[in-house]
Amino acid sequence: MTHLLTGSESWWQEKQAQGIPAVTFESDGLCEVTFLWRDPEGCEQTSPTKRVWIYITGVTDHHQSSRPQSLERIAGTNVWQWQTQLTATWRGSYCLIPTDSEDDFPAEAFDGIVPERMALREGWRKLLPRAIADPLNPESWLGGRGHPMSALHLPDAPKQSGWDKPFTPYNAPRHISWLSVRLQNQRNVWIFATGDAQPEQRPLAILLDGQFWAEGMPVWSALQAQTDAGVLPPAVYMLIDVIDNATRSGELPCNAQFWLAVQEELLPHLRTVTRWNENPETTVVAGQSFGGLSSLYAALHWPEQFGCVLSQSGSYWWPRRENNQQGGQLIRQLEDGLACEKPLRIYLEAGVREPLIHQVNQRIYPLLQQTQRAVFYRQVDGGHDALCWRGGLIDGLTWLWKAP
Repeated sequence: MTHLLTGSESWWQEKQAQGIPAVTFESDGLCEVTFLWRDPEGCEQTSPTKRVWIYITGVTDHHQSSRPQSLERIAGTNVWQWQTQLTATWRGSYCLIPTDSEDDFPAEAFDGIVPERMALREGWRKLLPRAIADPLNPESWLGGRGHPMSALHLPDAPKQSGWDKPFTPYNAPRHISWLSVRLQNQRNVWIFATGDAQPEQRPLAILLDGQFWAEGMPVWSALQAQTDAGVLPPAVYMLIDVIDNATRSGELPCNAQFWLAVQEELLPHLRTVTRWNENPETTVVAGQSFGGLSSLYAALHWPEQFGCVLSQSGSYWWPRRENNQQGGQLIRQLEDGLACEKPLRIYLEAGVREPLIHQVNQRIYPLLQQTQRAVFYRQVDGGHDALCWRGGLIDGLTWLWKAP
């Protein structure tokens, strides 16, 4: 076999044919993963690039309090690479950040065995707006923080039903603008139906962070595919935009005004454009992070309206992220006896690589079990990651709408 010169056109073609990132099975359920980047400006003699930082959700990000990681150049070539070991069940997103600087992070980000977390957060906060998707990985999208991300699914990662059928045809969602008197703001709302043969029998699902599921990682084909397959019933989906991060941080965490506005203003408007089964036992509130917290809060306080909860990576540490031994507000209220008189169906999901959120979800799960029979908790081999959430969204809806 002819030896290929590292970094040559033929070498890169061979690597792309094998798949980038390169994944090799190791022993004990582990995979060796090699990330590669082709420097468009050549070797170190012609390129100004000094670092290629790699941000992998739940692996090298600030949630893990690990030192920032950079690909390393193979001397004299246009090849940058970095290797790590991951469990074969892992799924996650990543991005690359080429830079001509050597000091993108404060020195504290590299100090000690456990670097200073705020130094890590500050460094990544400045770098991520310059992130790029992996140009050699065809599966990329614009992440929730506004920068490009690429996908990596290791061989034993759970199947994500519906998402493997991206070309499933569907009827276009209806787009409306909701001007809220109570909240004194205006936002986008998307209304999507997967069937209208018996509109009065369709359950309703309210998806928070709706702009992401409508535009960032469009959910329409996945929902329609699972409906066509008979896994999900024909349903109505209402996706609510958060407007911006500041509004999101104020409205989603345990905010009664937001949910009163949804009930007093948005749902009545929805009734003017479509019909659904208004039985709360089939009405789902679904959200991620602050949205997961908000979903459970809504059902516990208005079970006569929202009887099903789909909480992914719920931020049950809120309102204090640091020094959270006492648990967040909702955890403390449950410990003090907050209960819901009506039965709820609750689907919880959290990633084992999002330490604080994993911890608080493990804490809230048994508290909910004390008063609710239908509670399901799933741990995912991943981080605080929309690539994981997209599978759990479909699986959660399937479980919640399955007959008891």
